[in-house]
Amino acid sequence: MTAWEVTADLVVVGSGVAGLTAALEAARAGLRVVVVTKDAPEEGSTRWAQGGIAVVVGDGVSEEQGDSVATHLADTVAAGGGLVDAGAAGTILAAVRAAVAALRAAGAVFDGEPGELARGREVVLSAFRVVHAGGDATGAEVERALVAAARRAELTVLAGHAAVAVLTGADGAVRGLEVRDGAGTVGRVAAPAVLLATGGVGGLYETTTNPAVATADGWSLALRAGAALADVEFVQFHPTALFTGPAATGRAPLVTEALRGAGAVLRDTAGRSVTAGVHPLGDLAPRDVVAAAITRRIGELGAGHVWLDATGVPDVAARFPTVAASCAAIGVDLARDPVPVRPAAHYSCGGVVTDTRGRTGVAGLWAAGEVARTGLHGANRLASNSLLEGLVVGRQAAADVLEALAGPRRLAPAADPAPVPVPVADRPVLQAAMTRGAAIGRDAAGLAAASDAIEAASALRVPRSRAQVEDAALTLAAHALLAAAGSRTETRGCHVRHDHPTTDDHWQRASSTVVLDGDGRLHVGVTDARHGGAA
Repeated sequence: MTAWEVTADLVVVGSGVAGLTAALEAARAGLRVVVVTKDAPEEGSTRWAQGGIAVVVGDGVSEEQGDSVATHLADTVAAGGGLVDAGAAGTILAAVRAAVAALRAAGAVFDGEPGELARGREVVLSAFRVVHAGGDATGAEVERALVAAARRAELTVLAGHAAVAVLTGADGAVRGLEVRDGAGTVGRVAAPAVLLATGGVGGLYETTTNPAVATADGWSLALRAGAALADVEFVQFHPTALFTGPAATGRAPLVTEALRGAGAVLRDTAGRSVTAGVHPLGDLAPRDVVAAAITRRIGELGAGHVWLDATGVPDVAARFPTVAASCAAIGVDLARDPVPVRPAAHYSCGGVVTDTRGRTGVAGLWAAGEVARTGLHGANRLASNSLLEGLVVGRQAAADVLEALAGPRRLAPAADPAPVPVPVADRPVLQAAMTRGAAIGRDAAGLAAASDAIEAASALRVPRSRAQVEDAALTLAAHALLAAAGSRTETRGCHVRHDHPTTDDHWQRASSTVVLDGDGRLHVGVTDARHGGAA
């Protein structure tokens, strides 16, 4: 039974860069907006982003250095393993300059302000186009600015509330969102539009750079509402998460790739280069290449980590204060000592299928940010392309919602949904199974074993607490990822199959899609990656 109900034009699930950007834009346009977030508004994934935002600023300097939106697109396509939708990516990248300008107008301050913005270069990038804040604290500054803007705008924010289900009517269109507070009390936000901006899926694994809130909620909400997922087998593992000990689980502090862009080098515990002979770019190779090389070397040596040596980077502690503080917490001086690092689950390249305006295949449902699959990332995300996607698509989604809601409308009430038991797995068992069978290197036997272990650790129940809602979401998301990974019988981008080690032309331009039927069964199909957006 629903204990309370409020009405809105738009309910946004998540308070990171995509969610707050969309909420602010929609509120400025006159829509009644409610933001639902599991913790405090500033406690999401955005604040942990270090590297920055890749953007051709447009002050003349970038162009003089040979950079352009076309070059940025070429870098993005090259990183994406053949699965980037170049049309969608081009649309998004062309809008980054305006989105960053709007963010600065909202109060975000980048390094180099008020004069020429400072620019960094991360791995694979062909130009110095990454604007950053606080050296390596860009996400924290973006989140600070957006939260402050939300408070000034007096946005309605339901903090400490977990989204349970997207409510739909008999016609399949969105009617609102069911939520639970920390005490388990059920409430409802009645609205004709829901925007999912729930972030990533790092909670599927034992070790991740994501915070504890990243439990694949958006994937689950979308699937159960009738939307499709695509490219979910492509989970990017960051090569250099801080190694804090062999028994450490949960969030591992990120050690930004900008350090390698500034000259830091990777060496194994025997002092040898990790990437020599692996890729022409060496330590500046794409993330999937470096992460796989580190994983192989760790396995060969039986070590827990490799070393990232930044002692030759000038003023390294001042330029990278967030990393320096994380290192200091385990007794490592970034300026004097090599840093122990190893890969950790980082970023989902796939997600809820949308167009570049965040629209899904379900009437009234949008998605933006890491939860969504726009076609920008393909099989492997380019460094510093994540915050920009949240900024751009968050703005575009708000505009699309405004257009969709224009004119007279009447929101038919949705009946209280009957409690439906769903599979809920034991979280530590699920995370251990995914880490063993669906991490950087996979094969058919490991994927099947992970699926079997999760199924054996699952029970049918009606989720009645935040933890149970999260565990149900992780269970469904894990099976979706395993099904997609099992169907892609090749190695491409950050999806590495040991039993299919080469790239297969059969899968060139092919995106896996996952949908949930009315009986709770997942189905995997294939679509053209260039046309994977919602119809």
